Amino acid sequence: MEIEKTNIEGCFILKPRVFKDERGSFFESFNQKTFEKLTGLKINFVQDNQSTSTKGVLRGLHFQKGEYAQAKLVRVTRGSVLDVAVDLRQDSPTLGKHFAIELNDQNNYQLFVPSGFAHGFIVLSDEAVFNYKCDNYYHKEAESGIRYDDFDLEIDWKLKSSEILLSEKDNILSNFSELNK
Repeated sequence: MEIEKTNIEGCFILKPRVFKDERGSFFESFNQKTFEKLTGLKINFVQDNQSTSTKGVLRGLHFQKGEYAQAKLVRVTRGSVLDVAVDLRQDSPTLGKHFAIELNDQNNYQLFVPSGFAHGFIVLSDEAVFNYKCDNYYHKEAESGIRYDDFDLEIDWKLKSSEILLSEKDNILSNFSELNK
């Protein structure tokens, strides 16, 4: 496994070593010891989640507040998504900045999103299966989010707004500038 730093401190791309032959392919999707050695982080994942979505579905930008904040390790096992992490850490020099990467079943990349980030993705393929590990349990009362189309964040979601499908909940999220009011 190879770890690549992003433009935002603490956010990493994990690139597995994929073995292919006439039968198909194999790769190790996660190894705790390797992850800790290459990132210097000690993470204890406690929950795995999976979603299936069709093209244009945008889930996010979500985060858990306070003691329920979650670090996530995200990947796509079928299809393709644009995955986005937004730095919400008040003391960070990259506060309000985002990192975006295409995750798909061909590159098999994963993105490690530290706690203190909002996270979201949009499906670029006809369908996608999205998997993620969390280091903290979901707590409904701590959930929050930011509008995907927030002007201050300047995120290019790669699809026209007319192609984007949002949940009712995601459609009424606050703007980034309203987070600390």
